[in-house]
Amino acid sequence: MPSYPVPAHETRSEIVVVNSRFIASLAPTFSVEQAKAFIARIRTEFADASHNVPVYLIGYGSSVIAHCSDAGEPSGTAGRPALEVLRGSGLGDATIVITRYFGGTLLGTGGLVRAYSEAARQVIQATPRAQKIPCHTVMTGFPYRFLERVRLLTTAHHGQVLDEDFAAEITLTARFPVEDFAAFRSALLELSNGAFGAEILESEEVLFPIQPTDSAPPTALRR
Repeated sequence: MPSYPVPAHETRSEIVVVNSRFIASLAPTFSVEQAKAFIARIRTEFADASHNVPVYLIGYGSSVIAHCSDAGEPSGTAGRPALEVLRGSGLGDATIVITRYFGGTLLGTGGLVRAYSEAARQVIQATPRAQKIPCHTVMTGFPYRFLERVRLLTTAHHGQVLDEDFAAEITLTARFPVEDFAAFRSALLELSNGAFGAEILESEEVLFPIQPTDSAPPTALRR
């Protein structure tokens, strides 16, 4: 499956509609179990709320699991409008819980649809996006005099330094997008005249933020 945008991290926003508070919490969730755990956490946090309306999309495109609930609001006025906004956002692997504290004034069917849709839209707009990218975690060892040049090569090839061990020589552990690693390894061999290279320790998918431009290298996110 091609890479697709997911939330970079948990985000929260709030709107007020005719004295009712709508607090939207959004998180990246990569399984139904993670989505249910996030929903349960928000329900516990806002246990005194009038409603906690959950929606989620797990996966992307044709391989997606979708869920919504009105959580006690009139049928079709809360979960489905919020889910449609989430579907239209282009995000995958995302869960939103919209918490409502009733303000004493009934909003009516149309008012509820607009309020829950807007709450979902606001939190999505506030959420940075990331992509799951196949990455290699690699290790290289070299003499101390090469440290700054290896660091510069790592950054130039979109790598992230994970660890540096200073002993008889320096051992550096870094993570690279798979598509950038071959060029880094070639540059390392050229720098050292073939004296040292880089060994792949493991490969996995990692979240990287989607950059607005290519001017800065990505930094991997914790999952």
